[in-house]
Amino acid sequence: MSVLRLSRAVYHAIRAHGEQTYPNECCGVLLGEYASEGRLIRAAIPATNARTDSAHNRYSIAPAELVKIELDARRQSLGIGGFYHSHPDHPALWSATDLAEAHWFGCSYVITEVAEGKTTVTNSFLLAGSTEDNKCFEQEVMHVDN
Repeated sequence: MSVLRLSRAVYHAIRAHGEQTYPNECCGVLLGEYASEGRLIRAAIPATNARTDSAHNRYSIAPAELVKIELDARRQSLGIGGFYHSHPDHPALWSATDLAEAHWFGCSYVITEVAEGKTTVTNSFLLAGSTEDNKCFEQEVMHVDN
């Protein structure tokens, strides 16, 4: 089973972003590096939810914003290790839409449930597979360091 490691500060930043955008979904990018103990996330970069039609239950990061985040990450010798978003008033489990819109193989997808404006459960899933036809989410161990 794969492991995602992040600091308590990054973990809390992800959860706080979910509360700030409630009742809409938040979204962002996880920057980090690969280490022997798994993906090590150094920063959670908030992004603007570009969905205007259904931001309460869908998210999208504009391509131009994602490119800017990736270029900034490279300047810090980091890479994109994953993405995060919230599920307002729904469980922190991936949906069919989440899977259909996930395309970064080998990356983590962190989902936080925000129930009535307060974060509850946060889970991580690895996008496994090698093609759109065989991709799947696998539960991932999330280790929050102090």
